Amino acid sequence: MGRFTFRLPDIGEGIAEAEIVAWHVKVGDTVEEDGRLADMMTDKATVEMESPVSGVVVEVAGETGDVIAIGSPLVVIEVEGAGNEVDRAPAPKSEVIERVEGAVAGASTLRQAQGSARTEVVETEATVAPAPAPAPSPTPAQAEPVEARAPAPAPAPKPSAAHAKVMASPAVRKRAADLGIDLSEVRPAEDGRLRHADLDAFLAYNAAGGFQPAGRKGQDEQVRVIGLRRRIAENMAASKRQIPHFAYVEEYDVTALEEVRAQLNEGRGANVDGRPKLTMLPFLITAICKLLPKYPMLNAHYDDEAGVVTRYGSVHLGMAAQTPAGLMVPVIRDAQDRNLWQLATEIGRLAQAARDGSAKSSELSGSTITVTSLGPMGGVATTPVINRPEVAIIGPNRIVERPMFVKGADGTERIEKRKIMNISMSCDHRVVDGWDAASFAQDLKKLIEAPALILAG
Repeated sequence: MGRFTFRLPDIGEGIAEAEIVAWHVKVGDTVEEDGRLADMMTDKATVEMESPVSGVVVEVAGETGDVIAIGSPLVVIEVEGAGNEVDRAPAPKSEVIERVEGAVAGASTLRQAQGSARTEVVETEATVAPAPAPAPSPTPAQAEPVEARAPAPAPAPKPSAAHAKVMASPAVRKRAADLGIDLSEVRPAEDGRLRHADLDAFLAYNAAGGFQPAGRKGQDEQVRVIGLRRRIAENMAASKRQIPHFAYVEEYDVTALEEVRAQLNEGRGANVDGRPKLTMLPFLITAICKLLPKYPMLNAHYDDEAGVVTRYGSVHLGMAAQTPAGLMVPVIRDAQDRNLWQLATEIGRLAQAARDGSAKSSELSGSTITVTSLGPMGGVATTPVINRPEVAIIGPNRIVERPMFVKGADGTERIEKRKIMNISMSCDHRVVDGWDAASFAQDLKKLIEAPALILAG
């Protein structure tokens, strides 16, 4: 029998370490060749580690949440044959004997110290608190009532007359006191004795009286921040710590755009030609792609260490997506080359891949600007955090209906119900000036409020 040490392989260019996010084996388990050992997360993706040999797991590198350097031992497997461990030669016999003798001597000394300590404790207790001599039994003539010799108990608080007449256990009385209920107001169901069921019935019929608790007490718990949640925490902290954010919010009338969107979805029919249903996002992304050549400082990365801003010609648009594991940002490559239907298809595909964990590493990195949306749950305005090293992020908020003054063709104004949506932007003030952000938002407003300009080539 031998041992095979499986070391964490190089799982990506520039990757120096990876985090253990899940173990599929434990010490003592039998693993087959190509069997799953662990899931390791890097800055870019989660990778499954598979065993190159069959055998019994005898060591694992750590617990979930631990970070392991590339090349470090991850799992040690006992295998048939010699294995691959050449650096685990047994210690010389003399050294082993010295270790054993040292351990035995240490254990003996510890037992002696513990025994000495117990003796001292017993002797001290015997000295400080000697056992009292038994009192002589009194004769019948000397006997006195026990109550006469017992110390007088502390006077208990006097209950009210009505409260004292109620028969109830201490637990029921305490619960009633916690709820502020006078037991004299509660009617017992049987035998004149109040029980918890009687309190429940009283609470049910008197909920409006303020006796019902506001909520139910939960249990405190501690949750380790590991895996994707830890990556999100680290990235967000670095972004807020290193990037001087500023926010800009503008109001957009999307009534006409919503009408166009509804018409295009109607023409789609029963999923004609495999076309997906259009949401607001494909229109917004198309408008953004039309404007970015005029505002290249928004479609950029800032290298803090080198002091270099890289402005990109292609729009690799990050799309913040909420998944069961946490926030992920799949990337629409070359978004500027896609039409509305292609964008809608890619949005749906990437969102599903992010949710079910099938997104590839290349689909989760390399974005140049990000759009984040909570859909109908979006607030009135948001201040999204920039996806570092990008320099801008755009967040559409929810659509609301509001009465607005609308100018007619004859120049007169009238009040109409319009659909209004705010769009928020956060920018890196080291790269983007406030004038740039405001100008971009106003040009975006012209496109959004005149959707024919978005559809025009």
